[in-house]
Amino acid sequence: MRPRKYGDAGQAFPIYITVVAGLLFLAFAYLAVGQAAATRNGAQTAADAAALAVAQDRRDQLAGKWLENVLNPDLWQDIFDGKVQGLDPSCWRAHQLAADNDAHVVGGCPTEWYPELSYTVEVKTNEPVGDSIVPGTEETYATATAKAVIKPRCAFLLPDEDNGNNEDLPQLNCRDKNWEHLDPDDPLRDLPGPEDLFDVHLAD
Repeated sequence: MRPRKYGDAGQAFPIYITVVAGLLFLAFAYLAVGQAAATRNGAQTAADAAALAVAQDRRDQLAGKWLENVLNPDLWQDIFDGKVQGLDPSCWRAHQLAADNDAHVVGGCPTEWYPELSYTVEVKTNEPVGDSIVPGTEETYATATAKAVIKPRCAFLLPDEDNGNNEDLPQLNCRDKNWEHLDPDDPLRDLPGPEDLFDVHLAD
């Protein structure tokens, strides 16, 4: 009976090899999936950062324009709506943040904002997924798109021209704070900053 025992062991060895090979294949497949997911996540992170950076740069410029025109409230609404001429391009921030996240801009990022205060940026990773058991991943790059939106946080009422009291600036009613008796010539008076005037967030 002993020779038969050795014969059974010999028959089980190929099955063992097959099972181990299958487990190894699954392990490498999961690794490939993880590599691809990590690359996609990196692309999305780069796109989010790039879009937010552009929007924040434009928000800061709009806030600067509001400060320049604080004595002319007739222009405030256009500034809050983003309808301002002469602003500097902001797309350089998208390229900068994409590069910081090992990617580069391949689309979006228009130079004009009207009619919506938003920027959409598309990026592509600088590095491919890498070698794996899945054919072609060594030349596969991840792309992602993100959209950042600027929303004004404040409202105001222009003074009534018929009441004869047009000397004071309108009260600026923002989401978390109201500003009364705005005076840009008073260095001690608190004036709203960019984060007070505008929200910047990612949009779906």
